[in-house]
Amino acid sequence: MSPRSIPFLLLASVLPALAQPARPLVVAHRGSSAYLPEHTLVAKAHAHALGADFIEQDIVLTKDDVPVVLHDLYLDAVTDVARRFPGRARPDGRHYVLDFTLAEIRQLEVRERMNLRTGEAQYPARYPTAAAPAGLRIPTLEEELALLQALNRSTGRVAGIYPEIKAPRWHRDQGRDPSRVVLPILARFGYADKQAPCFLQCFEWEEVRRLRGELGWKGRLVQLIGGSGPGADGIDYDWLVSDAGLKAVAGVAEGIGPALGRVVSWPAAGAPAQVTDLVARARAVGLAVHPYTVRRDDLPKHCPDLPTLHAALFDQARVDGVFSDFPDLSLAHVRR
Repeated sequence: MSPRSIPFLLLASVLPALAQPARPLVVAHRGSSAYLPEHTLVAKAHAHALGADFIEQDIVLTKDDVPVVLHDLYLDAVTDVARRFPGRARPDGRHYVLDFTLAEIRQLEVRERMNLRTGEAQYPARYPTAAAPAGLRIPTLEEELALLQALNRSTGRVAGIYPEIKAPRWHRDQGRDPSRVVLPILARFGYADKQAPCFLQCFEWEEVRRLRGELGWKGRLVQLIGGSGPGADGIDYDWLVSDAGLKAVAGVAEGIGPALGRVVSWPAAGAPAQVTDLVARARAVGLAVHPYTVRRDDLPKHCPDLPTLHAALFDQARVDGVFSDFPDLSLAHVRR
């Protein structure tokens, strides 16, 4: 059976829900990243088993133009690259994916994310890589898509994909074009139109427009929006969440993925959540809103606990979905 045919075996029963979900969607952020090292195949399989509606893939290119699933442009924070390839760092001290072939990257072991400044685990209570190394590797995009489609088939439950084109302007400055590499792969696996269980996302407004226009992408698009400051392509995120900006995005994309603080915040300890009007204004121009990232161990400032964050997002702001490191806990809330 070809990869293209697998996702459509089960879509008839889920397409209405994808178009008009009966409840908010839960996107497993980098897989079940609260429980297993991020973006590994085991984290993606676990996210599927936990029931995530969509599973995220951050995509960067190797030296030999293979798209791999990794959050950063560099390898240092989540692998043992410095030990295995001494002397291969750029002047800034980092080992960039684009400087390594796939064969070299396959030699690296993935570990729990490390804070490069302190040398300690970013989230100390998560998977103890040092105590329990798991022999985990960085997957290619094609390997991950094949795994998820096989799980869709074997379990009878479709989990969609939520790929992100990482730093396309930086890649193009290096002479590479990740979008041109990734789009044919998505199409080959059956994710090339708006009926497929796929949202393609990017932080760069010029690339979102390019995907829809120059590159002719027919699937669903999501414009990611940072919490403050300009984007890597110079876009003013504050403008993107203005009425004029949202109208412009709605002419190209199906949704936005704003930072949590653009939707809910807590002005002081013990204060009730403050909910912005972003969701209502976005929905008024036809955009879905999927904010990022729900973390029990990294809550917004002054937010007391995860149930309070869930209540603010789902019950007060009424978002259409969230990115969550804890997809099981977010699902438990929306399924109540």
